[in-house]
Amino acid sequence: MDGATLVSSSGALFPPSLPPARRAAAASAPRFAPPPRSSFRTWRGRTGLVPERELARRRFGAGAGAGGITEIDESQFSETVLQSDRPVLVEFVANWCGPCRLISPAMEWLAQEYKDRLIVVKIDHDANPKLIEEYKVYGLPALILFKNGKEVPESRREGAITKVKLKEYLDSFLDSISVA
Repeated sequence: MDGATLVSSSGALFPPSLPPARRAAAASAPRFAPPPRSSFRTWRGRTGLVPERELARRRFGAGAGAGGITEIDESQFSETVLQSDRPVLVEFVANWCGPCRLISPAMEWLAQEYKDRLIVVKIDHDANPKLIEEYKVYGLPALILFKNGKEVPESRREGAITKVKLKEYLDSFLDSISVA
């Protein structure tokens, strides 16, 4: 009966089970550890390794060389926005916000295109909670236009926006401000 199926009066009998499969020794298997966490990521460029905070700054284009966009905080808000003699477009953003990064090139273009008619500033959502609370910013990115130290009525815009829609949005408000 060489491992064949046996037939009996109660039904078919199956051959004996196969021998157990070989198991790999747990101690001999190499364990792969994840790479150590670091505050540095590779930045392909001339600088080599750059801290994450610096990457975020470069990604958002904060600072003087950012095509006309200036990043400000709560302490500079009154002087830069409320006391300005020109209209100011305030963009509330965050490093972790995907739509904020998405519209960043359009905002840089806007700052260059309207540099003689408008000031564009950027405010970090996480670093300025008092401004977020005061102006009730619920979604990011948030755009608010200020003129003569006050928010222009119905100028608030939240969420990603295309360059064409951004231009239409801004032109309509700048035209209404100059007429009023």
